Amino acid sequence: MAGSNNTSVIEFLLVGLTDRPELQMPLFALFLVIYLITMIGNVCMILLIQIDVTLHTPMYFFLCNLALCDICYSTLLATKMLINFLLEHKASSFICCVFQSFFFAIYITTEGLLLAIMAYDHSTAIVNPLLYTAIMIPKICLQLVLACYLGGLAHLLTQTIGLLSFNFCGPSVINHFFCDIPPLLKLSCSDSHTNELLLLTFSGAIAAITLIITVISYVQIVTTILRIGSVKGRYKTFSTCTSHLTAVILFYGSLSFSYIQPSSQYSLEQEKVSAVVYTLVIPMLNLLIYSLRNKDVKEALKRSIKWKNCHQ
Repeated sequence: MAGSNNTSVIEFLLVGLTDRPELQMPLFALFLVIYLITMIGNVCMILLIQIDVTLHTPMYFFLCNLALCDICYSTLLATKMLINFLLEHKASSFICCVFQSFFFAIYITTEGLLLAIMAYDHSTAIVNPLLYTAIMIPKICLQLVLACYLGGLAHLLTQTIGLLSFNFCGPSVINHFFCDIPPLLKLSCSDSHTNELLLLTFSGAIAAITLIITVISYVQIVTTILRIGSVKGRYKTFSTCTSHLTAVILFYGSLSFSYIQPSSQYSLEQEKVSAVVYTLVIPMLNLLIYSLRNKDVKEALKRSIKWKNCHQ
């Protein structure tokens, strides 16, 4: 792309989280630890779900794909950010920037849709427990996951095809730690109003769809729980949803600060802070939420450790 006629910019310079030299190594160490916890933990989560037959249920099938998304987009962004902490010249080629924004659009959208599907799964299990296994059959679960990935692909095509036709004639400094579309649009010499409107519209539509699915699912869950006679029964039923509800609030709470707002109110500094949360911190928190607060996962882990000790 760098050699095409529509751009004279061959690389972008990433400002990163901070330009203060004394903070580079402490931040490198901090985010390296966060990234390693995310990678090792999510890989172990996926392996545990695959190994333990008690976790071969629709909920853990969706969780497995959620962990995969967390691994993919945190790796996509964290590796480049960690390398840049060690470099003075924090450059990224035009092609690398485009591909980074491509795959980020896929994974971040897929994760949001997966969270909505998981809300539907919880709702079905609580509202229609007797029909749950008949409704959430493997074929349906696979189709729902594929629909999530196709939604991510649609977001990719919508947001980035227009980006390739833009002129980038300078400046080439991105006030961010990765090549996100909003800061790239601000560097374009072309009129980016249409693509900014498209970004806001499509992101808003995706957010609205997932929010509607999630809200309807939880309204049904709460309505069903209120019909339960005992307080203990209500608490036990609702506790099965707390991990997912926490993940939803964290994900959409941080993401809304970045995309679901008019460009006139957009702040790159605010975007960097919220981007750190939803790209690096939340993938780690998802792991902790679904492992430390999940009885099934903890029991499966204990069985796995006992089996390993018995075969040594």
